[in-house]
Amino acid sequence: MPTITVLTGAGISTDSGIPDFRGPHGLWTKNPGAEKLFDLDAYLSDPEIRHRSWLARGRNPAWFAEPNVAHLALVALERRGGLRALVTQNIDRLHQKAGSSPELVLELHGNMIEAVCTACGAGSFTRDALDRVEAGEPDPRCLVCGGIVKTATVMFGQALDSVVLDAAVAAASGCQWFIAVGTSLQVHPAARLCDIAVHHGASLVIVNADPTPYDHRASRLIREPIGVALPELLAELAP
Repeated sequence: MPTITVLTGAGISTDSGIPDFRGPHGLWTKNPGAEKLFDLDAYLSDPEIRHRSWLARGRNPAWFAEPNVAHLALVALERRGGLRALVTQNIDRLHQKAGSSPELVLELHGNMIEAVCTACGAGSFTRDALDRVEAGEPDPRCLVCGGIVKTATVMFGQALDSVVLDAAVAAASGCQWFIAVGTSLQVHPAARLCDIAVHHGASLVIVNADPTPYDHRASRLIREPIGVALPELLAELAP
């Protein structure tokens, strides 16, 4: 059984009703100003940005989304013993909801379910903050110290968790196949995992509707819809 590390981006969740960011119908393609809601400096310095960010989080369709066939195909790969690690740029937790083992899922950009105080580090849940917003608090503060609360997502200008990143690098370094699914491969350091995998001898497969900066490094490029292409690819590589 070959060892496979998979990197997933927003494209794997579009069939679950969650729009991507940079595609033709992406959130930031249609509304470039929305990107500011994900900028750490803007978030910390502007209460209005925080309020708009909480409102946007509350409207996120991920709260009601269900895993699709591509998520389930990765669960099946894990059960066959072929999955080295599942590295994801997504914050929707649909991989875990589908049944992927939490210890194999590496959330490079954090998650939207949990929240954290930027001052004291106290953990909480996003749903609790959203309930306070709905009750009339425009900018819910930490109940421990009064500091600014944000979701446990990695914003622009914020460093990735070094433990998670190190685990992702190890997974890219120690696989035979590295599959990038539904990601534009424009965001670093996630995209550089492709370089690391190829450097250590892995074959790179890119499953994405649009061209990426790493297409020239791939041994296979697959443009078909992810819900069709990914289950077929995984069944071929790890039957």
